[in-house]
Amino acid sequence: MDDDITDLGQDVFQIDTKMAGYQGITAGYLIRGSRPCLVETGTAPSAPIVRRALSSLGVGADDLATVVVTHIHLDHAGGAGDIAAMYPKAEIVVHQRGARHLADPSRLMASAEMVYGDALETLFGALAPVPADRIRALDDTGTVDLGDGRRLDSHYSPGHAKHHVGLIDSGSGDLYVGDAAGVYIQETGDLRPATPPPDFDLDVAIGSLEKFRELRPTRLLFSHYGPVPEVEQTLDRSAEEISVWVEGTRRARSAGLDLDHAVAMVREQTLSRYAALADGADPLVAEKTEKISGTEANVGGIWHWLDKLG
Repeated sequence: MDDDITDLGQDVFQIDTKMAGYQGITAGYLIRGSRPCLVETGTAPSAPIVRRALSSLGVGADDLATVVVTHIHLDHAGGAGDIAAMYPKAEIVVHQRGARHLADPSRLMASAEMVYGDALETLFGALAPVPADRIRALDDTGTVDLGDGRRLDSHYSPGHAKHHVGLIDSGSGDLYVGDAAGVYIQETGDLRPATPPPDFDLDVAIGSLEKFRELRPTRLLFSHYGPVPEVEQTLDRSAEEISVWVEGTRRARSAGLDLDHAVAMVREQTLSRYAALADGADPLVAEKTEKISGTEANVGGIWHWLDKLG
């Protein structure tokens, strides 16, 4: 089997999309069956990697039935247009708040360019438009037919992003959590928050975690990165991490610090929570951790939310 593919059992396969050339940053998942479904596309430059993986798993250009993205951030859905072109019979499924941005990515790409500047092309590439007639927009709940009585049920889970959904597989019990439960670092077992601007909202984010708990999944499948069977403990840790970062950011604001100094303060205060960032840790893992759960982005999202509260 391709080195980028991990068999997770019950016809679920994890695909390393090799975002920006890194291993273990962003996963796509194939649910293989009579109606094969890809969950998450990865970035646009990852599309050929995903296609090679699907081919090695026996899924040809006319075989893929559905592509579902948990939300439209470019590390999760940046390859949607390319994958749609590669698999012309696949329906592209997204929450209704994100659908128009897949059909016309111009505003999304302009916003990303403001944030990432010259690094945009290297990190994410460009999201190609998805033909509007190929897009199915989900309401707050929805269902994807996986064939043979198996289905993927979608549950609206904002907090990280207003267009975010969690997806639970009726066959395996796996819950695809996107970024709503944070970022899992496989090498160290660390869990860090994902609270970027502009959509982070503390109460909504915690509410999404409670919704995930109520679904009683057997495993959490993180887009960043991989399967975690300890569901209750992980959801508890996710809520705790968000709360720690919110309180740290609040303290920095109360002390009169500006955003840059708040980022430095929260980074220092949280450093000991993560083995990936400890002295002597693998520098590549530390670099990857900051790429996918950057302190600046996390504090910036919390800061933006606190600004809205007044």
